[in-house]
Amino acid sequence: MQSEPDDWVENVRMLEASLGAVVPEDGSLLRVREQRGNGAGFDPTTWRIIAEMGWLALRTKEDDGGLGLGLREATALCAGLGRGLVPEPVISAILALRLVSAAGAGAPEAALTGETIMLAAWQGGASDCDPTAGVTVSDGRLNGRKIAVEGGLGADIFVVTLAEGIAVVPKDAPGLTVTGQQMHDGTFLAQLDFADVLAEVLPCAGMTTFVREAMLMHAAYLMALSERAFEITLDYLRMRKQFDVPIGQFQALQHRATEIKLQLELARAAIGAAGRMLDRSEDPHLAQMAILRARSRAGGLARLTAREAIQMHGAIGYTDEADIGLFARKAMVSAGLYGVDTDLRRQFSAMRDEREKAQ
Repeated sequence: MQSEPDDWVENVRMLEASLGAVVPEDGSLLRVREQRGNGAGFDPTTWRIIAEMGWLALRTKEDDGGLGLGLREATALCAGLGRGLVPEPVISAILALRLVSAAGAGAPEAALTGETIMLAAWQGGASDCDPTAGVTVSDGRLNGRKIAVEGGLGADIFVVTLAEGIAVVPKDAPGLTVTGQQMHDGTFLAQLDFADVLAEVLPCAGMTTFVREAMLMHAAYLMALSERAFEITLDYLRMRKQFDVPIGQFQALQHRATEIKLQLELARAAIGAAGRMLDRSEDPHLAQMAILRARSRAGGLARLTAREAIQMHGAIGYTDEADIGLFARKAMVSAGLYGVDTDLRRQFSAMRDEREKAQ
């Protein structure tokens, strides 16, 4: 199912049509509410549906049982998940399968079918986007720490990134401690502490590229949740009246809404450009810069939209019953995942300067 130059458009249509299996067409967030703080923060039954739809195998090579689709398809899927605030760690699972496939180990059938939940553990520190950091290997034993593993409490297997490659580690491996932290949106991030954990290390070229691909998918998720939050806010501005006039007619609020709309379209364009460059195998240096730009824009957009949406809703926006509060919480939690905006901009500037010197 490898994408031809124009096949991605039809692939996106099919993926968007399949989203109804997980994201209610009426926009209901009842399932999202029910999963908050429950178990691992996501639903194992829904996970199996996600696997059956083939979403986890989206970026896995066809030779390993995957779909072998491009970043434009992957970002379209993640955008649909973002609009529905889907809590399942789909991006982490896609990354894990991508890493295992690239290492030549073949994608485990149980991970592809959803019977086993395999997630990526790549981040070594809060401001660290280097997948080789955090855990070291000596004499076949892992020591160190990985943080911010989305849905890690529900994982059966972790794909751990190292300077030497990857290690596939079961959750119950001797010496591995998994600690969960409940986030503001009701999901959990896991911290993995390794103390002489015995593991086989597999060489895996391209880890940084794969993590940045996940960054781009996460950017699409952030962009789409911001878009949906903006839509809810516009509906409220049309409905809420003050002095017998819809507050959406107030010029000050119109200006603030216009700024959100502008930033939303800039983020959408940046994500689309980055996906196109990667799918067409254009200049890899420029493509990586495009990912950093897109992810930084999406993070800033999510924070802006969350802040403005709550302010425009007033006190009702802070209540648990208001759906906009769920979007604001998700934005606050997710905007810092897959890189901190300031660090991403610093990386972008460094790559730009490096390119200018080389020319």
